[in-house]
Amino acid sequence: MSASLTVVGLGSGDPDQLTIGIMRKLQQATQVYVRTKEHPVVRLLDELKLPYTSFDDVYEARDAFHEVYEEIADRLMTIAGSGTSDTEIIYAVPGHPMVAEATVQILKERCPEREIQLTVLGGESFLDEAFIRLGFDPIEGFQLLDASGLESRLIQPQLHTVIGQVYDMFTASDVKLSLMDIYPDDYLVVVGHALGVSGEEQIVRVPLYELDRVEGYGNLSLIYVPKSDEDEHRVRTFERLHEIVSILRSPEGCPWDREQTHQTLRKHLIEETYEVLETIDEDDPVHMQEELGDLLLQIMLHSQIEEELGSFNVYDVIASLNEKLLFRHPHVFGERTAGNAEAALQNWEQMKAEEKRRKGIDPSEQSVLDGIPRDLPALMKAYKLQKKAAKVGFDWEDLDGVFAKIDEELAELKEAITEGQDLQSQQLELGDVLFAVTNVARFIHSDPEEALSLTNHKFVRRFQYIEQKLKSLGKTFEESDLAEMDRYWNEAKTLNK
Repeated sequence: MSASLTVVGLGSGDPDQLTIGIMRKLQQATQVYVRTKEHPVVRLLDELKLPYTSFDDVYEARDAFHEVYEEIADRLMTIAGSGTSDTEIIYAVPGHPMVAEATVQILKERCPEREIQLTVLGGESFLDEAFIRLGFDPIEGFQLLDASGLESRLIQPQLHTVIGQVYDMFTASDVKLSLMDIYPDDYLVVVGHALGVSGEEQIVRVPLYELDRVEGYGNLSLIYVPKSDEDEHRVRTFERLHEIVSILRSPEGCPWDREQTHQTLRKHLIEETYEVLETIDEDDPVHMQEELGDLLLQIMLHSQIEEELGSFNVYDVIASLNEKLLFRHPHVFGERTAGNAEAALQNWEQMKAEEKRRKGIDPSEQSVLDGIPRDLPALMKAYKLQKKAAKVGFDWEDLDGVFAKIDEELAELKEAITEGQDLQSQQLELGDVLFAVTNVARFIHSDPEEALSLTNHKFVRRFQYIEQKLKSLGKTFEESDLAEMDRYWNEAKTLNK
């Protein structure tokens, strides 16, 4: 490669921290380019009368930072590609070239494609000064985050957190909102401007709610959030939930939790699922939040039991789910398309079949009815069995056939009861009626569980209306009769109760 480009770091801002090697490179270079003149060390270049070209004009011409970085990288590669083997082109960036420097990442990716030899020389990072001036040791646990892409899910309160690229108050405001998802409004945070630069450094400690009221944000600004092990700051993190469940199951934990097995927890998993469904039917978001948490606890406990056995842990569960969602949504994460819900469902089913083939399972060797959980509630299971059978053509052409089947099964039930057949025979005939009625749900595209649930709720409302009416009259059920109760029932119907 004849073309070459060398990237050097100008350090965190203090000219005295500039390395001798990098200073020599700047003095000996044929051409020097700086990402921006807005850096204290560039003033040293002016004092030494070292010529350079800045890319500040690109910032003024472009609307978004990623466009700025793309253009700077492209200009540099064009310049380097047009040079000769003895041309020394230096690109100087603030801080360390490999810390929060997007242009260098673009150059590292694309220079080989253009046969440009790229050399990166370090420099003092703004982190070096942050460790010194803010007084924390990163070995205790540390994370560096970008203010421009900050999301609350990335924040881990148990780690020291430095947030860079805080260029202005608008960015600081976005950071504040993300942090407020985790920390209380009055949590103390630190704003650092030009750390380590004599005469320019500012370190301001403020409550979180004042973060975007601090003056002076710019290229040399950062925000520091001290680590915290307090539960009130970690309570929203999944890691804390995992930790709590593992403690509950430990020898020092809860005796009841320690004794649980998959089998003993089975009924609780079912109960919590139905309690979530109840909050959905009641359209009660506050109650739903609580019940979803109870259901999540059951998942955590089952996963914790397997973690203790060495089989898998809850993070394996999450990984499996993520992989499944990505694989079964090729119309979202792949190249397929789906213009409606039916097409999306077809993609899902096709990818499920592909998953089985990859596991060595031949879908053609399986029963059409395979894949339905054994312990589903009977009505729900009937619905799913019928849907699977209908997919291969085992179905009535229209609702007339369904209603005829219901009439047939109802007649057989009446006959079994009238003739005094044994209980099992009567149950089977009753089951046939319910199974036949379930077909109606499919034809009208209604879940039978939901339909019956609506009727159950309607029955509860109307029956409670009867209770209220009797109570207002000072009467009990024993003091009433069916005719009176039926009158109040019909009254409830007219009131749409």
